[in-house]
Amino acid sequence: MANTRAARADALGLIAQFKIVAAPVPVEKIARRLGIQVTYTPFDGDLSGMAFISEGVRMIGVNSLHSTVRQRFTLAHELAHHRLHHEELEHAVHLDRGSLRRDWMSSQGVDEREVEANAFASELLIPTDLLRQALAGRTIDFEDEDEIGILARRFRVSAAAMRYRLLRAATGYPAD
Repeated sequence: MANTRAARADALGLIAQFKIVAAPVPVEKIARRLGIQVTYTPFDGDLSGMAFISEGVRMIGVNSLHSTVRQRFTLAHELAHHRLHHEELEHAVHLDRGSLRRDWMSSQGVDEREVEANAFASELLIPTDLLRQALAGRTIDFEDEDEIGILARRFRVSAAAMRYRLLRAATGYPAD
């Protein structure tokens, strides 16, 4: 079973470690300060990103053809693989064909590594405390595209990612 609680806690640990107190979270700066080389390259097809370790060098590749908000999510997702699944990266390149995978395995929650990486990325890009500050005690209308868009721009994430994060915050996280 995926350990999303630990993945989210690790992301929040980075927020605390790097003393992030305002959105948007500087995800690239965090990755680089952790000693990970980040490269933006045009990839073919639907390849969003990759994570690997080559001769001891930790690397992340991000598809430069994707939108900025998708690149940020991909970077956070691949950073999660370095943080949570690093032992696997020493033996193989991890490829993500869409960081928000919509294949059968992800929809069924079967690929635990991807579920954990998505939970980490979501928490890193939209940390609970910063989201609470942005909401300042007000209730969000999930149908109000303008309101969702304002928050999404503030955190430099997609409107879909913000809506998903708000829904999870409103309903609470499921048990691991």
